[in-house]
Amino acid sequence: MSDFEGKVVIVTGAGNGLGRSHALAFAERGAKVVVNDLGGSVHGEGQSDAADAVVDEIKAAGGSAVANKASVSDRDGAKSIVDDALAAFGTVDIVVNNAGILRDKSFKNMTLDEFDLVIDVHLRGSAYVTRFAWPIMYEKNWGRVVLTSSTSGIFGNFGQANYGAAKMAMLGLMNVLAIEGATHNVRVNCLAPGAATRMTASVPGSTIDMSSPPPQMSPALVTPAVLYMCSEDAPSAHTIHAAGGRFSRSQTYTNEGVALGLEATYDDLTEEVAKVVDMGGAEPFDPLARRRRRG
Repeated sequence: MSDFEGKVVIVTGAGNGLGRSHALAFAERGAKVVVNDLGGSVHGEGQSDAADAVVDEIKAAGGSAVANKASVSDRDGAKSIVDDALAAFGTVDIVVNNAGILRDKSFKNMTLDEFDLVIDVHLRGSAYVTRFAWPIMYEKNWGRVVLTSSTSGIFGNFGQANYGAAKMAMLGLMNVLAIEGATHNVRVNCLAPGAATRMTASVPGSTIDMSSPPPQMSPALVTPAVLYMCSEDAPSAHTIHAAGGRFSRSQTYTNEGVALGLEATYDDLTEEVAKVVDMGGAEPFDPLARRRRRG
């Protein structure tokens, strides 16, 4: 029996690309899916019935799904996604935050509105939907949350200050929620995907032909990581990279540093700075281990 049989799963931005792939995979394994998608462009403009099309696809295959067309960046809209899950299926077990937009420009040419729009959808939208679902999962001592990060945030990418800031923020949100959810079996992880989608095709310099995308860039090759992070044996506070059938993990490392005392000066620091920045003996940082030490 599938880990997902009977589970109620919310997937945001599920009308196309990665979200659609995730939604179909959960439904195929017996989950009941809320397919959320405003149906707009990669820039967040307009609306469409993309969510309905995915729901029809799931139902045609014998699955169970409902559509929601609200914007995750609107608090009432985010709440409506969870409300629709409760109305249709009675609970929420899994939230996959996938919805996103792009407004790529170099930082000196980016307007503050363009910065805010991307932050609103990626960061606030993920936080809003998760927040409305959180008490449900917390009270029943079972829940799984996936936040979609990106190498653009983890490692950086030219022209994506807004997107990169939002995507790195996912790691901070993950670390805190993983700690807070640990005692109630609510596990929170980050996905860093690589696939041919409308969004990746729109990035300046992209050579992806969406009429014939390369098979190694299929969203279906990312979805197994999402299923793993939502399974019964899922980890928590992990960042999993998935692209082209290759899966890996990135993690924060910290070194021992140097203790300069309560009268430390700039000169003291410059004398020891080589030891401060040396990562030769660095060790991985585990936020859940830190919680256990404090507990």
